[in-house]
Amino acid sequence: MQGMKDYSNLNKTRKEVALNAVKAAAGLFLFSCGVYLTIQANIGVAPWDVLNQGLAKHSGLMYGTILMLVSCTVLLVDVLMKEPIGLGMVLDTLITGKTVDLLNWLNLVPPRQTLWGGVICLVLGLIVMNAAMRIYIAQGLGCGPRDTLLVALCKRFRKIPIGAMTMIMWGIVTLIGWLLGGQLGIGTILSVALAGPILQLICNMTHFNAADVVHQNLLKSLQILLGKA
Repeated sequence: MQGMKDYSNLNKTRKEVALNAVKAAAGLFLFSCGVYLTIQANIGVAPWDVLNQGLAKHSGLMYGTILMLVSCTVLLVDVLMKEPIGLGMVLDTLITGKTVDLLNWLNLVPPRQTLWGGVICLVLGLIVMNAAMRIYIAQGLGCGPRDTLLVALCKRFRKIPIGAMTMIMWGIVTLIGWLLGGQLGIGTILSVALAGPILQLICNMTHFNAADVVHQNLLKSLQILLGKA
C-alpha cells in the first residue's frame, strides 16, 4: 500500500534512534497504565501470573524468584530464536514495574468492588495495553521478553495473525498455570479471550504487521547514539 511505513529500515541515524526511544518509552508508560487498570479491575490475575502462581506452589520458591526465573527463561527462548535484545527491553525493565508502583501509590483508580465495574476496568486496561504495544513494537528497538517471544512466533508462523497468536500463547500459559494450581478468575478468562482480538483490531485499523518490523540490537543502537557506527 502506497505511503505505508517501511518497518524493515528503521533507526539508521542518531536522531531516529533517540526519537524512537522516546516513543517506545512513552508507549511503555502507556502500557503500564493499562496493566494498572487490569490489576485494579480486581476480578482475577493476568495469564502469566497464573503460571507464576502454579510454579511457585510446586517449587517452594518465593513468588518474586519465580517471576525472575520465568522472565529469564522466556528471554533465553528469545535468544535461541535469534531475536535481538534491544534498547526497548532495557526501557521495559526500567519503566514498566516502577510506573505500576507509582500508580499504585497514587491510588488514582481504587480496586473495583463490583463485577461489572471490574469488567469495564479490565477491558479499558486491555485496550490501553494493546494500543501501547502497537506503539513500542513499531519503533524497531526491541521490546520485553514476552512481547519479543510473541513477535518471534508471528514471524515464524506468518499465516497466524498476531491476535490469534496472542490468544494461543496466553491460553497455553494460563492452562499450564491452572493445571499447576494457579488461581483462575473471570478476569483471567476475559484477558485470554479479549486481548488478542483487541490487538488484532488495533493492528488492522493502523495497517500494522508486527512481523514486518526489523528490530535493532542494543549494541547497534548504542553505537549509533555514541556516533561510533
